[in-house]
Amino acid sequence: MKKKPPKPRKTRETPIAPRLQYAALPWRVDEGNGVEILLATSRDTKRWVIPKGWPMKGRKPHIVAAIEAMQEAGLHGKIEKTKLGDFEYEKRLKGGSSVDCRVEVFSLRVERQRKKWPEKGQRVTYWFPYKVAAQQVDEPLLREIILAFGKAMSA
Repeated sequence: MKKKPPKPRKTRETPIAPRLQYAALPWRVDEGNGVEILLATSRDTKRWVIPKGWPMKGRKPHIVAAIEAMQEAGLHGKIEKTKLGDFEYEKRLKGGSSVDCRVEVFSLRVERQRKKWPEKGQRVTYWFPYKVAAQQVDEPLLREIILAFGKAMSA
């Protein structure tokens, strides 16, 4: 009987696929400012971000995005099933390491924000006019998603 050849060993040069996350782009229309986007601060670095999280077994991506929006910012509203787009970022993990993530973004038309929610004490939330929101985020592709969405909704 012939032996199977050994499996090739993974080396550092082997690219690691980005980890997948799902996010909500929370928005509303304000009479004075037009389309506004809600951003929340991240727990560790306090950067302005949109609510996002890891896949949940048995839950569709847009539902996960809606759950994250409620947990991170107390938001309830109408989530769209079709994604607006994707962006990538480097997530910093506890202990100093990091992992590349690809985030699928879903539109969430906010109907209300609760007075209390699970992560309220860990984050700050704020409504920005969409052009200002785009300037607040670090990720260039997220900035493009926000600007394209705001322009489309304002037209």
